[in-house]
Amino acid sequence: MRKMIVVLFGCGLMSFSAIAQDHGFGLGVVIGDPTGMSANLWMSRQSTLQFGFSLSDRFKGNRALMSVDYLWHSFDVIRSTERFPVYYGVGGALTSGGGGEAALGVRGVFGVAWLSRQVPIDVFFQVVPTVIIVPASSFGVGAGVGVRFYFG
Repeated sequence: MRKMIVVLFGCGLMSFSAIAQDHGFGLGVVIGDPTGMSANLWMSRQSTLQFGFSLSDRFKGNRALMSVDYLWHSFDVIRSTERFPVYYGVGGALTSGGGGEAALGVRGVFGVAWLSRQVPIDVFFQVVPTVIIVPASSFGVGAGVGVRFYFG
């Protein structure tokens, strides 16, 4: 029985190499500002929806931050045997908490990712300039490093 479990586990690990990160759904963490959870859903070979839920102290105290971004990926910018897509996009953010009122903002996203060929993960670095438009305008720039595991 023990050998069968080891064999099944090994087969499962080997099947990871067949799973690409340029499709499906990934879930993971991002560390920086903001720090929290990150999800990525591939819509096509070049575009994704990126979701975030985190805590940020960028705008007047500790706030919950929820975001969604539409991203475009370019696989031709960095030439390598590995896959390093450069990505950029736009999105929105909603913040609440921290003793203040809710705020709504527009985000730009610029980043680069490494898509592993061996395991279903991506590792990414991104810079996110954000303009809060409601209730009062303000500007901030966040950055983060993260990793996501892809299912399916």
